[in-house]
Amino acid sequence: MNPIGWVLALVQALLYIALAPLLAGWVRKVKARLQNRRGASLWQPYQDLYKLFAKEARMAHTASILFRAAPYIVFVATWLAATAIPMLTSDLATAAIADVIVIAGLLALARFFLALAGMDVGTAFGGMGASREMFVSALAEPAMLMAVFTLAMTAHSTNLAAVVDYQLTGTNLLRPSYMFALAGLVLVAIAETGRIPVDNPTTHLELTMIHEAMILEYSGRHLALMEWAAQLKLLLYGVLIANVFFPWGVAREISIGSLGLALAVLLGKLVFLGAALAVSETVLAKMRLFRAPAFLNLALLLALLGLLSYVILEVGA
Repeated sequence: MNPIGWVLALVQALLYIALAPLLAGWVRKVKARLQNRRGASLWQPYQDLYKLFAKEARMAHTASILFRAAPYIVFVATWLAATAIPMLTSDLATAAIADVIVIAGLLALARFFLALAGMDVGTAFGGMGASREMFVSALAEPAMLMAVFTLAMTAHSTNLAAVVDYQLTGTNLLRPSYMFALAGLVLVAIAETGRIPVDNPTTHLELTMIHEAMILEYSGRHLALMEWAAQLKLLLYGVLIANVFFPWGVAREISIGSLGLALAVLLGKLVFLGAALAVSETVLAKMRLFRAPAFLNLALLLALLGLLSYVILEVGA
């Protein structure tokens, strides 16, 4: 195996954990500006993580070993799922595991232990948040898989590296099937990352919170890992949308110039996606939990329309 491929895979993995707090800080900054506030610095998420890692982790006396291990499992599983998505180039040593089924499985593993940790202590908020998380994810996962399978049918592979390579060598990048799949995946990303209108990442109101309810009992380094994993998940979906549907700039050869250009183009796409997310969260209000199925059913419908349009317009033709 080419050692350069392993070095690039390690660099990409480190870039994910380094850029995840920056994307979260960018979204907060744009939201603050849109609300006529100065807002915190772009580096505030890094300062928050540093502060939490410096504090002692306190746990309830009813917490089991699962509660202690869950932050590490959630963080590592989310990180591995993120590193399976091509960031700068698809020519990596880990490209063989960059499969959408693997990514969905790793995200499901992280969600499973997050929900178990929320219920482990036995508080009402933790159990409520875990049940809501499972409720939302049961509707979001089919829509996500349907959206990515639309691209997989075009590239004849569920491997994301192969999909990106096919997109780069293809002529028609914005097909009707892709547009429907993209719209469905955007709705899934909003729900899966706990953003408005499905969830509010800044609230602690017991009637509305989902993700925050499951991590209320965490503190110190455990809370830092949970927050970092949530930021990684946001970056994961951002890179998935940016590089799979809009692969322009992804390096096709291993060189300093091409990799630097790929990083610059990716940062530009993430800046745009973060600003769009901030605008949507500013103009939209948090919806009631019982309206979330309609929101995610729309995502599944859009993904299904993308699949049908591919079969009718491209296979049928």
